[in-house]
Amino acid sequence: MVDTYYQDTIDVSDAHQNNLKHVNVKLPKHEITVFVGESGSGKSSLVFDTIAAMSRRELNETFPSFSQQYLPKYGQPHVGDIKNLPVAIAIEQKQLTGNARSTLATYTGIYSLLRLLFSRVGKPFVGYSEVFSFNLPQGMCPYCQGLGYVDEVDESKLIDPEKSLNNGAITFVSFGPGTWRWRGYGYSGLFDNDKPIKDYTPEEYDLLMHAPQQKLYNAPDYYKTSQYEGVVPRIKRSIINSREGKHHKEAISEIVTREVCPVCKGARLNPRSLSVKINGFNINDVSQMDLVQFLDFLDSIKDNLGDEIIRGLESKIQPLVDIGLGYLTLDRTTSTLSGGEVQRIKIANHLTNSLSDILYVFDEPSVGLHPHDIALIKKAMINLKKKGNTIFIVDHNPEIMSIADHVVEVGPKSGADGGKITFSGTYPEVLDSDTLTGKWLRAPHHFAKPLKPKGFVDLEHVHMHNIDDVSVKVPTGIMTVLSGVAGSGKSSLAEAMKDRLNGDYVDLTQKQAGISIRSTPVTYLNILNPIRKLFAKANNVSTQLFSYNGKGACPRCKGKGVTITNMAFMDPVVQTCELCHGKRYSQEALSYKYHGKDIADVLSMSVAQAATFFKDVHEIANPLKQMNEVGLDYLALNQALTTLSGGELQRLRLAQMLEEKGKIYFLDEPTAGLHMNDTQRLLKLFKRMVADGDSLIIVEHNLDVISQADWLIDMGPGAGIYGGNVLYSGIPEGSEKVPQSFTGRALKKYMLPYKER
Repeated sequence: MVDTYYQDTIDVSDAHQNNLKHVNVKLPKHEITVFVGESGSGKSSLVFDTIAAMSRRELNETFPSFSQQYLPKYGQPHVGDIKNLPVAIAIEQKQLTGNARSTLATYTGIYSLLRLLFSRVGKPFVGYSEVFSFNLPQGMCPYCQGLGYVDEVDESKLIDPEKSLNNGAITFVSFGPGTWRWRGYGYSGLFDNDKPIKDYTPEEYDLLMHAPQQKLYNAPDYYKTSQYEGVVPRIKRSIINSREGKHHKEAISEIVTREVCPVCKGARLNPRSLSVKINGFNINDVSQMDLVQFLDFLDSIKDNLGDEIIRGLESKIQPLVDIGLGYLTLDRTTSTLSGGEVQRIKIANHLTNSLSDILYVFDEPSVGLHPHDIALIKKAMINLKKKGNTIFIVDHNPEIMSIADHVVEVGPKSGADGGKITFSGTYPEVLDSDTLTGKWLRAPHHFAKPLKPKGFVDLEHVHMHNIDDVSVKVPTGIMTVLSGVAGSGKSSLAEAMKDRLNGDYVDLTQKQAGISIRSTPVTYLNILNPIRKLFAKANNVSTQLFSYNGKGACPRCKGKGVTITNMAFMDPVVQTCELCHGKRYSQEALSYKYHGKDIADVLSMSVAQAATFFKDVHEIANPLKQMNEVGLDYLALNQALTTLSGGELQRLRLAQMLEEKGKIYFLDEPTAGLHMNDTQRLLKLFKRMVADGDSLIIVEHNLDVISQADWLIDMGPGAGIYGGNVLYSGIPEGSEKVPQSFTGRALKKYMLPYKER
């Protein structure tokens, strides 16, 4: 007889992935389980890196060997056994990196159906659906190639007319004298390399700057395998419109102005495609509609030929509206969607399928969402559960926790001090428990005593995105929060203020500038060289010995720490290097110690451990102390920064900037990924920064932060065209009296005793 309890739980045995301490846990199926705990405690290691990874790995193994080589590789999680494991779908917080041709409509498949609708119902008939695609020659505007914009290069910023080619007349990066790109002009034989550009004839200047690609005859060896091309078209082709452009963003922004295409006026399509209309709207008019308006447009079509297509479109659109994304327009480029918006799009997609008994795993679905929007997410999660699915959610938001049938806390702390199950039970049980989360859920809430502004920045008649003719005074010298539902205009207002300040501020919003696959906390904080110097000085050897990318690398694994054996269509076999045991360094490098530790031991320390170890070395201890202040002391010194969340990266940059006093700081949801305990720690830092003379402008939905602000500017009431107004500006408590303010309503509920919230 089959044990029914066994059937109704996912049984994890001996999970020791990352910092997990050989965890055993039973997790109920067909219920909602929320995983809580401090940042870095091991929640994601258990849910994503162990359970979801094992499920996806075993699913892949059911496919033929030939197919497996094209599927993503998940590796073997460090776990003894997982029983009764369903197929897992992991829906993570990741922004899309689509190009300029990728829009909400193309990403969701809506545009394909819309093209089909216009080809069947639109008048006059001009051809099949390909005619309405801006990504295909049949439909795209020939001038802008379907982009809707053209990049105009200011060539006066490319050339110094006083100089010759030999003296560096071409001033753009990578075109300096003697470089590979410079040789295309200096070795062409077409110009006098010592003649200043100002003395060129019009024909010579045009040849240098504008000539299209062409074969040169009787030219030197350089041109045997290449063609001559003028400076402007060459920069457009090989830099601006290529992957290399990512490395030269700043230089490109200096020379390029992006203009709406003068031919299609931004519509992306050719005149033939745009001539077709349905009820007076062409396909570009429809693409500019938001999802709510688009549903009304579909409802207005009374042609039987379109009935089936319209049903297909409505089945894709309605779930997006129901989950709070009705403000998004069809032509919204995917690269501008936030991680939270992308996650909600994926959730909406799963709400319409017929799958059952699936394990859905969510990574902080509350991030980027106002409490009003979270109510819609909660409803979506409950609907997914009702279809017979199991829901796992990693989140810190009390509102998300409130829908949990089961709560698992991982801790007790972060990093090496975490990785244990400190609680497993129902939501009412965690409320009454003595755990870290239980204590914070029961904690009484109150407004902070607000400080008075030291001044104001006047924003007058702001027109940006969905903000239309808004004026507001933004205070300085205090902590100001910009609030409102997702898409209400908070970030746009912050952008308007940045424009007004004209560069005189510190921007710490969630961007990954300066982060590469080799970046770690120790490299980002510029403390690796001081550490190497300490080892070199203590042992009287070269600092180069303490680099695993150079002289100090293990000769067997070449500094990787592992040996990788390719197994064709199967997962590659990754083994810890037998010589260095994963430490990456040569035996010689590891033989040298500093205070009893080798270089690998030091780099594997957490920030907290390293701060104690280097407490007497100011240039190392001080940056580490600042990491502790922003709540990142659980990170390992050698942890890849590509594994950090947007909130963590933002706090990392904040740690670097703490020495700068009297600045205006812009932050965008800095509490993303933080437990309530960590949020309080960050708030203490914010209060200290204000006391030191800094001004903080924070875009935030977290009520713990909003209630402690000195000033609140609430945007809304809705999102997109339904928002963009300043509903309230003043001390946070006053927003409770504004009927239209969703923030005011949420604060009123937040202040109630915990059992009444």
